[in-house]
Amino acid sequence: MFGAPPRELPQRIGLVPIPNFSMIAFTGATEALRLANRSSGRKLYEWHLYTVDGAPVRASNGIEMNPEGNLEQARRLDVVMVCGGVRVREFDSRAMRPWLRRMARNGLEIGALCTATHVLARAGLLDGHRCTIHWENLAGFVEEFPDIDVSNELFEIDRNRFTCSGGTAAIDLMLNVIARQHGHELAARVADQFLHDRIRDQNDHQRMSLAARLGMRHPKLLGVIETMRANLEEPRDRAELARGAGLSTRQLERLFRKYLGRSPARFYLQLRLDRARLLLLQTDMSVIDVALACGFVSASHFSKCYRDYFGRTPRRERGLTAELGALERPLLDSVAE
Repeated sequence: MFGAPPRELPQRIGLVPIPNFSMIAFTGATEALRLANRSSGRKLYEWHLYTVDGAPVRASNGIEMNPEGNLEQARRLDVVMVCGGVRVREFDSRAMRPWLRRMARNGLEIGALCTATHVLARAGLLDGHRCTIHWENLAGFVEEFPDIDVSNELFEIDRNRFTCSGGTAAIDLMLNVIARQHGHELAARVADQFLHDRIRDQNDHQRMSLAARLGMRHPKLLGVIETMRANLEEPRDRAELARGAGLSTRQLERLFRKYLGRSPARFYLQLRLDRARLLLLQTDMSVIDVALACGFVSASHFSKCYRDYFGRTPRRERGLTAELGALERPLLDSVAE
């Protein structure tokens, strides 16, 4: 199990960032390991950087990393950690998959930071394992891999597989591993170095609470919103929502106007459209399938609502995303120069 005391020290970790990887997740994980070595006064961990072909790889912020070599040059590893980021579905992982499977057969612990959960899933390494991924990619991941058990937790450690939602969650993942392997006191010292006031555990959610995000704590209103979020494909009508909360429809309208400045219908529509946008950007689902998955009865009605809300049609949304990706590449080239 990942996080069990290593057989020997230092534990050797192979880091494999893919194009457009998340720098904060990558550095969060590696800095936690560095600080564990520094705080303990011992070389508990060492890490080595590889890419599929041995060529430099750029993070999503344009910074280029130079690896030690390609995957076949990786030697004597205990752990493999793939690091993803934006536009992970564009990354062709076919050249990486046989190597990852071979590492798994050899008994290595295999993990993913941020969106690299996609890479492990495509390699078949998450079958029968619980995993997580960044919340923005969660809906698309569920559509693409419906048989994989995926959560919205900060990180998941399931036997010899581990996944992390990205961002600062990479720090919490490694702090928990350090605590399991070398004691909570050391993990706490590392957290202090980060100015990280609490080590979040595996059961923490990725996003702040609904009450904190909305800036209000009315229990009945929050309950209605949770019901809406759980029923995007088959929306509940206003009367049903009110009955479920023990309110009249007039009371429901007043609460939404008072605390959120809009009607229940408008708020519900915005929830459905926000989910639709994630599906458009993160999956290959057709526009009509996205519409149906978000509670719209026709593509034309969906397109009209989407254009009114976002200022562009669903098809244009996908076109803009492709254009942005094409524009980012020469921009990153200029940053590197």
